Amino acid sequence: MVTKETANRKERERAERRARILAEARALAEAEGWDAVTTRRLARQIEYSQPVLYSHFANKEAIVTAVALEGIAELGRAMREARCGETDPAGAMLAVAYAYQDFADANPALFEAIFTLPTALEFGGPASPPELIETFKALVDTFAPLAADRDVETFTEMAWSAMHGQVVLDRGGRLRPPPRRARMKMLMDTLAGRPCPPTG
Repeated sequence: MVTKETANRKERERAERRARILAEARALAEAEGWDAVTTRRLARQIEYSQPVLYSHFANKEAIVTAVALEGIAELGRAMREARCGETDPAGAMLAVAYAYQDFADANPALFEAIFTLPTALEFGGPASPPELIETFKALVDTFAPLAADRDVETFTEMAWSAMHGQVVLDRGGRLRPPPRRARMKMLMDTLAGRPCPPTG
């Protein structure tokens, strides 16, 4: 008969194995890119057999999905922390935009897992996980004060799309070099209805 203590210990060990697999996948992806992350390579790196790894994740997409979910939660926390202490809605929006830039710069492979690679995550639907809902709420809370009489969630999606697009184009080398911050500030000022200073 399995005691409660034994069951709890096994559950802790399983959770620790899962966390180790995800940590190794993230580290490997950040160091060498997602193409380097295979179940065989991960099993060798963490010294588990492939059957043990498959007992946690059915395939690579399941690993990427779990990593992306962790990243979404971290991105949400970063945006909420950026808003702390900002009393001006436009200032809060700019702080969140800068935090979004910084997150993408600091975690390129994680950012790719969240927004580019195939995953099983459902964005904006009834099956969206709590981490996605909470992170989108962080965006809604940021942009809602500036939505005026427009639909808040639609305005948030538009603002997020513009912010995200600028980050992706910049990271892909499709925009001119710095000033990156000034370009993001111009976008946020435009969304906030603030006049932009003349350029050139």
